[in-house]
Amino acid sequence: MGLLDDKVVLVNGGSQGVGAAVARAAVREGAVVAVSGRRPEPGEALVAELAGQGGKAMFVRADLAGAGQAKDTVAEVVRAYGRIDCLVNSAGLTSRGTLLDTTPDLFDQHIAINLKAPFFAMQAAVADMVRRAEPGTIVNVITSSAHGGQPFLAPYVAAKAGLMGLTRNAAHAHRWDRIRINGLNIGWTATEGEDATQRTFHGAGDDWREQAAARLPMGKLGRPDEIADFVVLLLSDRSGVVTGSVIDWDQNVLGGLD
Repeated sequence: MGLLDDKVVLVNGGSQGVGAAVARAAVREGAVVAVSGRRPEPGEALVAELAGQGGKAMFVRADLAGAGQAKDTVAEVVRAYGRIDCLVNSAGLTSRGTLLDTTPDLFDQHIAINLKAPFFAMQAAVADMVRRAEPGTIVNVITSSAHGGQPFLAPYVAAKAGLMGLTRNAAHAHRWDRIRINGLNIGWTATEGEDATQRTFHGAGDDWREQAAARLPMGKLGRPDEIADFVVLLLSDRSGVVTGSVIDWDQNVLGGLD
């Protein structure tokens, strides 16, 4: 449909999982895409895949645990393409910790990846948009756990709840700049990262996806490509004037009780 024709889109944390799905969907809709990640192998493989499909893409190597590198991802895109039109913050750290066993180091890791990196990537992207006096869009991939979450997600919830508030704050601050900023609180999703998390922290076997799906209302986990289509819609003009919205993209209903 060409929803993102000629738009320059940066997907931070875009070399796998939901981020990679967003990159594929954005290219399919006509965007020029940059993806960032720590490891060059999956990032460069994705860029080669997109180029093989006729897309224009680049990989930016960055460790988003450093706020400076989060800002640098935007600078690299502006250097390469002259501007940034859309930003997607999809990187996430999901390592486990409760209120009682979370160390200061683990807490800082979650804040760095799940809150600080999106903050400074947004800062750099909005600064470029304001400098050019042009509109732009940002989507933050958050989590339904930001509403409370499980006991073993304490530092994750703390950081992602901060990102949920930041999304609304930044959207309010820059609505007169015609910069729309929204968020998605995604639920349980079948990604490479979730597979590693389930095996590492919960002793899951090869059939964990099937077991999980059987316990969910729709009989399946969320799919990255489905989320990606929704992200692309929010990035595009087809989402109209919507800004400051944090949408629960999940099959469990907040406040609903059985």
